[in-house]
Amino acid sequence: MKKILVIILLVCVQAKADVRLPAILGDHMVLQQRTLVRLWGWSGPSEMVRVKAQWNNGWDSVRASGSGRWELKIWTPAAGGPYELMIKGNNEIVLKDVLIGEVWLCGGQSNMEWSGSQRLPQSLEEAPNANNSSIRFFYVPKTTSDHPQDDVHAKWVVCSPEEMKKFSAIGYFFAKQVNANTSYPMGMISSNWGGTPAETWTPAVVIRGDSVLNEIARKREANGWWATEPAKAYNAMIWPISKFNIAGVLWYQGESNVGTYSTYESLFTKMIGGWRKAWGYDFPFYYVQIAPFDYGDGINGALLRETQSKSQSYPRTGMVVISDLVDNVKDIHPVNKKDVAARLANMAMAQLYGKNTGPYVSPSYKSMSVEKDKIRISFRNANNGLISKGAEPNSFFICGEDKVFVPAQAKIEGSQVVVWSKDVLKPVAVRFGFTNTATPNLFSKEGMPVDLFRTDNY
Repeated sequence: MKKILVIILLVCVQAKADVRLPAILGDHMVLQQRTLVRLWGWSGPSEMVRVKAQWNNGWDSVRASGSGRWELKIWTPAAGGPYELMIKGNNEIVLKDVLIGEVWLCGGQSNMEWSGSQRLPQSLEEAPNANNSSIRFFYVPKTTSDHPQDDVHAKWVVCSPEEMKKFSAIGYFFAKQVNANTSYPMGMISSNWGGTPAETWTPAVVIRGDSVLNEIARKREANGWWATEPAKAYNAMIWPISKFNIAGVLWYQGESNVGTYSTYESLFTKMIGGWRKAWGYDFPFYYVQIAPFDYGDGINGALLRETQSKSQSYPRTGMVVISDLVDNVKDIHPVNKKDVAARLANMAMAQLYGKNTGPYVSPSYKSMSVEKDKIRISFRNANNGLISKGAEPNSFFICGEDKVFVPAQAKIEGSQVVVWSKDVLKPVAVRFGFTNTATPNLFSKEGMPVDLFRTDNY
């Protein structure tokens, strides 16, 4: 009996001493190119762990801590592969089919999550052609935790028709476009959850450190279908992968924060800051302005979109406007994801990869001047002029000192718009597209929709 116990104990000690890796370090992964990437895991206490990458000549090594945790950094070359990566300690692990390229994290709620699994026509049409071994997917499963977790239950897979249909449509089409224009392998991480508010994706310390955000978060009701409490999704779905180097983040969320629009800019930018602190560097954060949708009475949807527009002042962020890509304002899930992805990809190509592959910047309000019974509006990002599609510019409203907005007529003059109404003789303010459901017809000559705005703060 004693011999059996000794053998069992030896087996347990031996198992504990084996080098282990987090799920995101695995076969078929993509590592961020031309950077010092982090590799980490667990082993026996104080065990020497050695790493050899096929693109390097020698070995890198590190001694694990007393608790059996280890981490080291290795340089990656320019995009390429496939390679093998060997990790040796008490045991040996060989990671195969590793590519070097660009890694992007796709976050948010259902409009980022949706794929061919939701019968999106563009994804289903694309699926038969989606055999691309240069694109890899990593699906983070939906789960929550009260405390930051070390790992997730997931694995890297190679893009195929079946895998593509399960992955974020925006993430796939973004990867396809960037890969086609750069030849870089693309590693796409999907970590999103339909219905979730931004609070649950934000580190707890950020929420607790702001009395206003903390009070609003405290009042959020629990939901049986998705996470709502502060940091619950962040702890389980973001923190475990925060050591994995990424090129940037793609984000599509905000619908679940419409009711608390007044604090969304503060929450959203602090969430971005919290993520960047976790990763240790200021990666680009590109996001989608939520689409027009019938939220009911009021203009809360427009007010949330306004806060998203203001959030662009936060460093290394960029927003794409999609008010023209909506076919049904009664459906919170616009089916056109391919063109949304194209605008995000054009932004990344221009700002990060130095190529102009298409327009992505929307004109936005710059200034106004009153000219007798009319108001002249000037715009940023409209140097080549403005156009209206189908008719004269719509979705303009004007008011006088009574602050009652009425529908207005509008005329394009180059890169400016003149607005008036026969019912307002002394105008003081203009609003454009500032309703929950407005899908205006005013565009830059490059075809980008003008962002909603208001010249008042009523």
